[in-house]
Amino acid sequence: MEDRRLLEAEEHAERLHVKRIADEFFQGFETVAEIAKPAVTIFGSARVREDHPAYMAAVETGKRFAHAGLTVVTGGGPGVMEAANRGAKEGGGLSVGFNIELPHEQGSNAYLDVNLTFRHFYARKTMFVKAAEGFVIFPGGFGTLDEFFEALTLIQTGKVLHFPVVLFDSEYWRGLLAWIRDPLLAQRMISPKDLDLLVVTDDPAEAVATVVAGYERRLAETPSAPAKADAQ
Repeated sequence: MEDRRLLEAEEHAERLHVKRIADEFFQGFETVAEIAKPAVTIFGSARVREDHPAYMAAVETGKRFAHAGLTVVTGGGPGVMEAANRGAKEGGGLSVGFNIELPHEQGSNAYLDVNLTFRHFYARKTMFVKAAEGFVIFPGGFGTLDEFFEALTLIQTGKVLHFPVVLFDSEYWRGLLAWIRDPLLAQRMISPKDLDLLVVTDDPAEAVATVVAGYERRLAETPSAPAKADAQ
């Protein structure tokens, strides 16, 4: 993989790697600039099938975001990503995928209007944040957790403006949330206000309303921003 080659590169190869990274960031920023705003980024497992509850909920959530006027951005692959993109297409909205080259190929799903594949995870994750007015995070594995905690860290440290982070499926996230409260909060590894960064829901309508409300708050502070979204 490109990231691994960079870490193992000899000095003479480093300049070429840096240029490739810069080019990838530039291409990503150009693509984000062309995406209709506002937008939401939806994360979740690539492994779930069409009959999985998370897949069906992601279709409904993507559709509701489209009805509310938000572009839906995902990792562009199968599973929850496919479901959210599918919902966006069925809802008449714009569907975007930021995919990643992997050793075991992760092909792009069939529901994308805009499709960009990255070599580097850090460039890809930057575009997820750059494009979004909020995150909705469905059940997933290590990659989903990585994106979840990175979003919280960026907000907590003030590197990005506070935007909604929604965890979908309260039962799936119950153990993680219990661990966040104890030991993290109990041992003062985080502040009580850090828990306010999260919204947990089992309702697609609430997930959409939470992100739209966050966008409306930001819009109120920026009079020249685009027209309001319409919560469904």
